[in-house]
Amino acid sequence: MAVLPARVLFGAAYYHEYQPADRLKTDLDLMADARFSVIRVGESVWSTWEPENGRFDLEWLQPVLDGAHERGISVVLGTPTYAVPPWLARQYPEITGERATGQRIGWGARQEVDFTHPGFRFHAERVIRRILTRYAAHPAVIGFQVDNEPGLELLHNHGVFQRFVDHLRAEYGDVETLNREWGLVYWSHRLSTWADLWTPDGNAQPQYDVAWRAFQARQTTEFIAWQAEIVREYARPEQFVTTCISYTRPAVEDDELTDSLDIASGNPYYDMQDALALPDEREERQFWKTNGVWALYETADWMFSSLQAPFLITETNAQSIGTPWDNRPAYDGQWRQAAWALVGRGARMIEYWQWQTLHFGAETYWGGVLPHSGRPGRAYAELARLGSEFETAGPLVAGLEPDADLAFVYSTPSKWLMQKYPPLALPDGSPDPDAYHAIFDSFYRGAFEAGRQARIIHVRQLHDPSGRRPGLTPEEAAERHRVMVVPGLYLAEDSTLDWLAAYAQAGGHLVLGPRTAYADHEGRARNEPAPARLSAAAGVSYEEFSNLAAPLPLRAAAGCPFELPRDAVATRWAEALTATDAEILVSYQHRHFGLWPAVTTRRHGQGQVTYVGTVPGRGLARTLVQWLTPTPVAGWRDLPASATATTGTAQDGRRVHILHNWSFDPARVLAPEALTDVLTGAAIAADAPIRLGAWDVRVLASA
Repeated sequence: MAVLPARVLFGAAYYHEYQPADRLKTDLDLMADARFSVIRVGESVWSTWEPENGRFDLEWLQPVLDGAHERGISVVLGTPTYAVPPWLARQYPEITGERATGQRIGWGARQEVDFTHPGFRFHAERVIRRILTRYAAHPAVIGFQVDNEPGLELLHNHGVFQRFVDHLRAEYGDVETLNREWGLVYWSHRLSTWADLWTPDGNAQPQYDVAWRAFQARQTTEFIAWQAEIVREYARPEQFVTTCISYTRPAVEDDELTDSLDIASGNPYYDMQDALALPDEREERQFWKTNGVWALYETADWMFSSLQAPFLITETNAQSIGTPWDNRPAYDGQWRQAAWALVGRGARMIEYWQWQTLHFGAETYWGGVLPHSGRPGRAYAELARLGSEFETAGPLVAGLEPDADLAFVYSTPSKWLMQKYPPLALPDGSPDPDAYHAIFDSFYRGAFEAGRQARIIHVRQLHDPSGRRPGLTPEEAAERHRVMVVPGLYLAEDSTLDWLAAYAQAGGHLVLGPRTAYADHEGRARNEPAPARLSAAAGVSYEEFSNLAAPLPLRAAAGCPFELPRDAVATRWAEALTATDAEILVSYQHRHFGLWPAVTTRRHGQGQVTYVGTVPGRGLARTLVQWLTPTPVAGWRDLPASATATTGTAQDGRRVHILHNWSFDPARVLAPEALTDVLTGAAIAADAPIRLGAWDVRVLASA
């Protein structure tokens, strides 16, 4: 069984082979001085491992591993399969990936390959086995990272498409079944033979897209599982196997991708400087890197969700990230803040990308721990302080089980379909490919701004209609998660919707958001009033819906259990709810939309179902969460607008509190109970003031 060190691992990706001069001893000594405990090596340089077809150079890594081991620094060894050497591309052009049928990806970047091709698999397996034969037994190696940020491309290669056809044949049996399930009578798309199936390039059938995206993610999952199986032939029982996930990649379904791994790992990149300030009134779109403290927390909770367990950070910001025109290294203190925020949500390793800023290549200005000069500067000093803190905190903060006031149900298939057919529009009227997250994030951000902590749960982790996963009974879920928010669950099996109703029946508070329960698992609109199969439990139904050109003001109904703030608005979408036997809580202030409620609630069995028929603006979302969770788990009171408190349980059962001040201005809070400062040992009495400086963090434990 894989075993992780007792403390939070702390370090960086290290590429000694990239350096223009030999500075191995200097680098490792600086790492040791900064209390680094781990480095990641080897995953980006297949052409260094194998300069020519069949000619291997494996010895160059030995001094790195030996030097790390001498200093007590552990190593995560990567397989180099995401960065293909030019000789392989030249000698085997057929392995080139295609972004569209017959349109090959140009060489010169990375991940340009059809990783399903047998020719690629032969060479990938050969180099993996050579590396592992040489180094798996090295005492410095504690784990393995297979590949790197998989799922970048949706592959249209001929072989991939033919396997897709084979998959459909196995799934549906015959073309008549496929014709019926996909509704291919529409626009004369009926198939007479499997050979009639068109390639996905010009496809406009939603049902096709649902199957195609799921198949693409399955190729990534299978590829990672294939590598993990090879690695385990060489790994010692205590060594772990993982991959680093970039969670927004198009061909990734993280809750399935991680099934074959010992621990989930991810690469959270985030904008720094003022993007980490609270309070935050900005409405920024999220991309592969996040913008805003709330989004940093959401990313961490997403990583925890992959296996519903603590996780590793394989890459995150050292200095500036990305491009030469976007350089915003952290303010003093922000490195500590972000790292402790991630640890507070379950991170067992914080590893920066990378040790030293590159002198060449596409990422020349992606800032490392050290600048181009190689001389320790401000970033190094800040991270050295953080390394010392992790050493001091020791096992107490390694593998925290983060608290959650409420759970959010996440649906990757719904996200995929909304990328092709978004229900929401951008301000210019064009489709919004991030519509799923626009819906989901509005509720999550409301929870964050209400001072609540969240757990993200994938649909199949609750209830898997295939039976491959154990899932939870509705009764177990109602006991574990008193409030469950389900926004944007557009695609759902009948049995999943029945499970949600049973969760409320068993005592849970089910919160349904817009577009939930509208389509079945094939993406077919259901032929019953929405929310399908949940209408009776919710006490509402609707047939009509509308996009909103501008936010609508709201009013609380008589007897509403909460007071609406002045900034409470409905945004982007409105469902024309008819309340049959539900209590109306909030309505639109509009001469037309005022005909319908925006928020309703109804008792159902031992629990409750609340329906939110719009994308809530921040004031409404925050207020709803405060009503849903009147007594937050953390227990902190009257926090300043710049402060956050996150809590969790250590492996030894102690309660850990991580307090942040996301501002240049000092803050003061009162301790909710007797606490001990983990980093200084100082005792703090209940109700005693705790002072936080600019961009400060305090790590506290229950006394």
